[in-house]
Amino acid sequence: MDKGNGMQIGFIGAGAIGAPLVRRLLQAGHAVAVHNRREATAAPLVEAGATWASDMRAVAAGAGFVFSALPGPDEQEAVYRGPGGLIACCAPGTTVLDMTTSAPRLVRELAEAFAARGTDLLDSPVSGGPKGAASGRLAIWVGGRQEAFAQARPLLETLGDQVRYLGPSGTATVAKLVHNCANYGFQAVLAEVMTLGVRAGVDPAVLFGAIRQGSLGRQRAVDRLADQFLPAEFDQPNFALKLAQKDVRLATELGRELDVPMRLAGLTYADLTEAVNRGWGARDSRVAMLLQQERSGVSIKVPRPVLDEILRTEPL
Repeated sequence: MDKGNGMQIGFIGAGAIGAPLVRRLLQAGHAVAVHNRREATAAPLVEAGATWASDMRAVAAGAGFVFSALPGPDEQEAVYRGPGGLIACCAPGTTVLDMTTSAPRLVRELAEAFAARGTDLLDSPVSGGPKGAASGRLAIWVGGRQEAFAQARPLLETLGDQVRYLGPSGTATVAKLVHNCANYGFQAVLAEVMTLGVRAGVDPAVLFGAIRQGSLGRQRAVDRLADQFLPAEFDQPNFALKLAQKDVRLATELGRELDVPMRLAGLTYADLTEAVNRGWGARDSRVAMLLQQERSGVSIKVPRPVLDEILRTEPL
């Protein structure tokens, strides 16, 4: 099946992320064979011009690229493995782009199984949610064979505005897990401190308006890693550790006074106190982040010029 200059593409998963991506592929002039666990869910996409594929063989037939956007590892196992699974059905030379947030170990195992049959699996998780998938404001991180990525990149760039190759198979999946874990951890912290502020008598709208004007609110949270932590520059403090420890101590004391649970703040205070007890009180507050490096046996240091180049050239 040919649609002008478009390609034949298979797509597995017509959910919140998959459906808008299929629509973008159709709008770009590609012929898309779509499969979903529930056929009714894919019906609007078929009405929009996609072809229904009843099984993996139909998804892969004639397709140079096959996408999957599945809920998780269990669904990956069911779709990819077995006699009728995608691994067995893809022709040599096919590239599979898996957008599932999954387990890196499983991703690498599946990539090896595909490679044994002459096909490529690129783990290609996305960040931006359904709105980003619909609008094209979507980050797509890719791990796998770099030559396969180079071939797939133009197609990926029709789906997202931030397409980045990260390295060997599984690396993109690791990045997605790091991103999401940080996101929901930050969400939990914000819930904790907002309840503290409201219990202390500040209107939530007023509190929101105030804290978004502080240093945390004005700067992208992840960009703050480049200030002292990533370059390992702790001895010219932007804000001294001993002052940070004092501020968190006061916040946790306020929580106890008002009977507001402050579990995450308590863990933060414990880390800051341990770092102060190391004699680091006059160093930058981010020096406490070295404790986690010691616990995990990881050493992190990125040269300042590399960080400056990322911050200068990477679009928001």
